[in-house]
Amino acid sequence: MILISKRSLTRLALPTLMLSSVLLSACSLPTAGRAHNSPELHWNAPAAQTQWHDTLTQIQSAPVILLGEQHDAPEHHAIETDTVRELSARGRLAALVMEMADEGASTAGIPSDASEADVQARLHWNDKGWPWKSYGPTVMAAVRAGVPVLGGNLPRAQMAEVMKNANFDRHLNAEALQIQIDAIKEGHCNLLPESQFQPMARIQLARDERMARVVTSAVTANRTVLLVAGHGHVRTRVGVPTWLPRDLPYKAVIAQAGQVKPAIQGEADIFIVTPELPRKDHCAELRERFKR
Repeated sequence: MILISKRSLTRLALPTLMLSSVLLSACSLPTAGRAHNSPELHWNAPAAQTQWHDTLTQIQSAPVILLGEQHDAPEHHAIETDTVRELSARGRLAALVMEMADEGASTAGIPSDASEADVQARLHWNDKGWPWKSYGPTVMAAVRAGVPVLGGNLPRAQMAEVMKNANFDRHLNAEALQIQIDAIKEGHCNLLPESQFQPMARIQLARDERMARVVTSAVTANRTVLLVAGHGHVRTRVGVPTWLPRDLPYKAVIAQAGQVKPAIQGEADIFIVTPELPRKDHCAELRERFKR
């Protein structure tokens, strides 16, 4: 889900040594307690890719890395592809789990030289919802390295049942659940009737639960499972981390276009800040869809 937000550009870059020092502190934190002010890596700064590779060296020992994106940010897709290639080259990547494919879809056993069409068929890829031109390079980087790509999302066929399942209402505390509901309101430009807030929150929670289940099932000794998902799913207070086993260490990374919003500060081990996206009235498009 793309959450609509106002964005502003931050251009200050942390020096490499300062960033590394802060990251070492972040890596020593217990899973349940993230720093209130998480370090930021600015992607438009000189040597940003080198800094990111140094960061991967520091966090790659975690069994799970959660990488959150903004779906419409091209730089985030480039970061994802680079991350898959770097971890694969180091022999560290056990599996790539994608929000963009449904649970049960997998490239396991497919030849590393398989065609893109074959890979899309294995993953039952929905190009209309998730443009292959944006995500294909990341998927294919894993396939070419012999790393299985696993779908992690809730299948659409199960959504109606999930929307009626009140068990999901009890997973988060009241404050965290309200954060989910507020995000749904904002993401749908306040166009949804109030009766839809709770059912939609259940779907969001079910998606997080499925992704956590797939990630956990792929954990392998001495290697890392990488999840690529929208950054709302990666937030430590409300997303996939709340469904992971308490004894499973992870590192949460959120890519953010423009300045990191105060509401999500501290909900990741590190933020990768990319240039602000051109302004686009997503709400106008959504209003038109509601009219139709």
